[in-house]
Amino acid sequence: MDPQKNLLLSALPDAEWAHWLPHLEAVDMPLGKVLYESGVTLSHVYFPTTAIVSLLYVMEDGASAEIAVVGQEGIVGISLFMGGESTPSRAVVQSAGQAFRLEAKLMMQEFNRAGPVLHLLLRYTQALITQMAQTAVCNRHHSLDQQLCRWLLLSLDRLHSAEIVMTQELIANMLGVRREGVTEAAGHLQKAGLIRYRRGHITVLDRTRLEERACECYAVVKKEYDRLLPDTMAS
Repeated sequence: MDPQKNLLLSALPDAEWAHWLPHLEAVDMPLGKVLYESGVTLSHVYFPTTAIVSLLYVMEDGASAEIAVVGQEGIVGISLFMGGESTPSRAVVQSAGQAFRLEAKLMMQEFNRAGPVLHLLLRYTQALITQMAQTAVCNRHHSLDQQLCRWLLLSLDRLHSAEIVMTQELIANMLGVRREGVTEAAGHLQKAGLIRYRRGHITVLDRTRLEERACECYAVVKKEYDRLLPDTMAS
């Protein structure tokens, strides 16, 4: 496993990278693993390399909806260095893979040095906040077909293949809708030749047309990541 497959880690200046490397711990990220629950003080931050983590807001009745996804471009646990130490969201592995984690106290030491690490993490946080805000707007104003297209594209950007391993039930939980709605929306995309769906495996067949079918929310989010993190986002 190579920690520099995480684009934030790969963007660290040489001095910071040499200091961080001995403290980075490789961890497996199986599908469905909960990295932290809402309200819990974080013990580590996570840098996914091949996994994707979903940040979910959970209601009192147990209903949930995704507010953002984090993959190889980012870090899970921004509340630690943003001053809150805990967060009202839950972090769950959406796509299995690997990550590296760093102890919270070491993360805070680096952040408080107020050097290049601080500026890199703040730029990433602004991009993540943009994704959260755009997700809220999308869920309120756009069709489920468009939401599914946005979700698929955000996931593809964080994977190394055109296939996403995800059941319709899990997608429904992410989008905060009924499973029947996801079945219908996925059926529309499959009938149009954009995806193929079989037993929890979604294969994107035509990404260009998928982007055309999505609302503007995906492009807004991607543009902001590219703008704020130009040295890390190779795509």
